[in-house]
Amino acid sequence: MRILVVGKGGREHALVRALAESPGQPEVFCFPGSAAIFQLAKPVAADGLESLIEWMKANAIDLCVAGEESYLVKGEGLANLCQRHGIPCWGPPKESAQLEASKEFAKEFLIRNGIPTARATATGSFEEALAAIAGEYPTVLKFDGLAAGKGVAVCPDETSAIAFLDEVFTQRRFGPGRVLVEQCLTGPEVSVFAAIVDEQYLVFTPARDYKRALDGDLGPNTGGMGAVASRRLVSQEMLDQIEREIVRPTVAGLRKEGLPYRGFLYFGLMLTPGGPQIIEYNCRFGDPECQAVMPLVRGDLAAFCLAGAMGELRRDLISFDDGWSVCVILASAGYPEASRSGDLITGLGHTGDFRVYHAGTRKNADGDWETHGGRVLAVVCGGVTRQEAVAKAQAAADLIQFDGSQRRRDIGILNFD
Repeated sequence: MRILVVGKGGREHALVRALAESPGQPEVFCFPGSAAIFQLAKPVAADGLESLIEWMKANAIDLCVAGEESYLVKGEGLANLCQRHGIPCWGPPKESAQLEASKEFAKEFLIRNGIPTARATATGSFEEALAAIAGEYPTVLKFDGLAAGKGVAVCPDETSAIAFLDEVFTQRRFGPGRVLVEQCLTGPEVSVFAAIVDEQYLVFTPARDYKRALDGDLGPNTGGMGAVASRRLVSQEMLDQIEREIVRPTVAGLRKEGLPYRGFLYFGLMLTPGGPQIIEYNCRFGDPECQAVMPLVRGDLAAFCLAGAMGELRRDLISFDDGWSVCVILASAGYPEASRSGDLITGLGHTGDFRVYHAGTRKNADGDWETHGGRVLAVVCGGVTRQEAVAKAQAAADLIQFDGSQRRRDIGILNFD
C-alpha cells in the first residue's frame, strides 16, 4: 500500500509513524512534510493541491490521509479533488469541513440537531460584538474561520475582550471574518475523537489537552502545551452519555443534512455540571492530542483508514491499549506571542521507552537539529498508571535541551483528583 499524508507538524509526524508501523508495512509519503517526517516518509514533488493530485495519480497512491485542516477547505478542497480523480481520501469534503472552518456554521448545525452547546451570537463588527457581550463576563470570543488554534479567547473582563476584538476587526490578525460571542461554560474539558464512515463511527481513546502556556493553567492560550490520553480518562457512564447525546446525533445530523463524512472528527467538550456540551468540532485529529493517542492504537491503522475511505468501517482492524499516555510539549523562547528559531537542540540521540515527535524543527548547515517554530517537540510516554506515564514523560523531556525551552510540568496532573 502507498499512502500520502498531508501536513507538516507534530500531529502528522505521529500519524506518519503510526501508519508506517502498520503490519502491512505501507510505503508512506508526506506533503509538504518536514525534515523529521522525511526520516520516516518520502517527500513529494508538488507545489499545491492541483499538482499534488497529479503526483498522486502518477505515483499510484492508494490512500490520501488529511492531517492538516487547511487543505480540506483550500481551493476546491483536498477530499473533493481526490474524489474527482478516484483517489480514496481519509478526510471529509469541503462542505462537511465547514464544521471546523466556520464556527458559525458549526453552531447552527449543533442547534438544528439538538446537540448540547453553549448559547452564542454571531457578530460582524467590533461594535456588534461588544453589544452582544452586554457586560456579561467571563465570555468566550471565537473568530469564525481557521486560525491555527489561536482564534479563541476566554475573556474575564472588558479589557481582554476589547484587546481580542481589536486583533480581529482592526488588526485583521486572522484575515476577514466574523466573531462568535459565546456563553462561558465551566467544568473539565475532554477531547473525543471518532472515525466516521458515512452512518457508522468508532470512538477512539479520549484525551485532555492543556492550552495555557504556564503551570496551573495560567498565562496566554497556546496551540496546546501537552495532553494526556486514556480510556480511563472519564468514566464509562460519561463516555456513554457523550456518545448518546453528542457523537451519535452528530453523525445522524451529517447524514440528514447531506454532508458526506469519512475521516476523523474531533469533539472538543466541556463536562459541565449539567452534562457534556460541545465547544467545537475539528475535522481531523487534534494537536497535541494525536501525539498522545496514536501510541495507544494497536492493529493495522493503515488498512483501517483505507477501508474507511472506501466506505467500510473495519472495527476488527484496530484496538486500543488500556493504559495511559502523556505528551509534553517543548516550546521555543517567546511562545506563544512569538517564537525564536535557530536554537541548537541537544539530547535527541537518547533512546528509551519514549517517543519524540517533531513539530517545529529543522536541520542547520552542520546537519544538527535546531528550533524552527513555536511548539518544537512533543515527548510522549506511556504507562499502566497515569502517575507512571507522567513521571516517564517528564524524565524523557529532561533529556532534551535548547536555549529558551519552555514546558509545563503539570501535564497529566492538573485537573485530576
